[in-house]
Amino acid sequence: MPTPQRITILGSTGSIGKNTLDVLARHPEKFSVFALTASTQVDVMLRQCALFKPEVAVMVHEDAARLLAEKIKAEGLQTEVRWGAAALDVVASAPQVDAVMAAIVGAAGLSPCLAAARAGKRLLLANKEALVVGGEVFLSAVREGGAVLLPIDSEHSAIFQSLPEDPATWSRRVDRIILTASGGPFRGRDPATFKDVTPEQACAHPNWVMGRKISVDSATMMNKALEVIEARYLFGLEPDQLKVVIHPQSVIHSMVQFKDNSVVAQLGTPDMRVPIAYGLSWPERIESGAAALDFHALAAMTFEAMEGHGHPERFPGLRLAWATLKGVPGSCAVLNAANEIAVEAFLNRQIRFDQIHHVNEATLNAVTSARPQNLSDLLDIDRRSREAARFSVSMVS
Repeated sequence: MPTPQRITILGSTGSIGKNTLDVLARHPEKFSVFALTASTQVDVMLRQCALFKPEVAVMVHEDAARLLAEKIKAEGLQTEVRWGAAALDVVASAPQVDAVMAAIVGAAGLSPCLAAARAGKRLLLANKEALVVGGEVFLSAVREGGAVLLPIDSEHSAIFQSLPEDPATWSRRVDRIILTASGGPFRGRDPATFKDVTPEQACAHPNWVMGRKISVDSATMMNKALEVIEARYLFGLEPDQLKVVIHPQSVIHSMVQFKDNSVVAQLGTPDMRVPIAYGLSWPERIESGAAALDFHALAAMTFEAMEGHGHPERFPGLRLAWATLKGVPGSCAVLNAANEIAVEAFLNRQIRFDQIHHVNEATLNAVTSARPQNLSDLLDIDRRSREAARFSVSMVS
């Protein structure tokens, strides 16, 4: 039998990480776990180590790593515990590793993603910020390292599955990419009441089970703005060839419209195990654990324009995607950093829900950047943008 692929999961205690482990558990003959990484969730990591027996477990924070090491020793497990950002880069690029699931939320995942790309790994990208922040720097690392980059976001996986197999033909055959959006929990809510939205309400997504930060991004539609930017870099089309349509049922995950106006779409139940299984097994397909789509029980599928319900500015943050793509180099990294600070401030009840967009826009206006050439340049843009965003938060809170 073929040797199982060895997998590193960056962010194993989050939603994507847990779903990845669920898929791996269904195919022990195909996959084994080399390394798991997390930030602070020691008890969750301990259970994962007991079940999957990775060679290495990495905790970002030293105190969490020390506690995990004590518990692993008490359980009689053989997993080696490491800590720190540098350890993330090591387990992402280790020669024993075949594939890396990049599921760390935010810009913190950029460095290990670059390390995996330079080492030529099969890189399963659930961390959209690697492309939003990294842009051409990240794509250059993929090309130079000979890595295989596979999108895991449901929308980008759907697009990848709908495109022709030969990327060289995309520019002449594809007219546009259409990303679908559920509209989040406030699709039908009067924007005048957004100032009263609580973190609990913003985190209650109608279709998907996600982490708190991503759930808030879905509610503001900033997740879709970041996905538009990611699609631009993944598929190499012009910003004006990227469109967004609201599809509340989340059955069609995205579409490709070709030059002859035919449309190819990928459909499925809203379950992240589907794109995860596809990324792990590509170009083959394996069982994911997701329920099959029952067309007989399926309610009518509906679509709405983004400016629907008579409120063109229901999701003002979405237009920032095209503004940054057409702006000076580095603007996308500024937007990502600002949004991370703004969402954190909202979750901590420092600013209102409707002020997230104002922080993002103010930061874009405050920070100028030259074309980033390397990770150091990207981290500098990220640092300056976070400082500006924190100042903006202090001004509106």
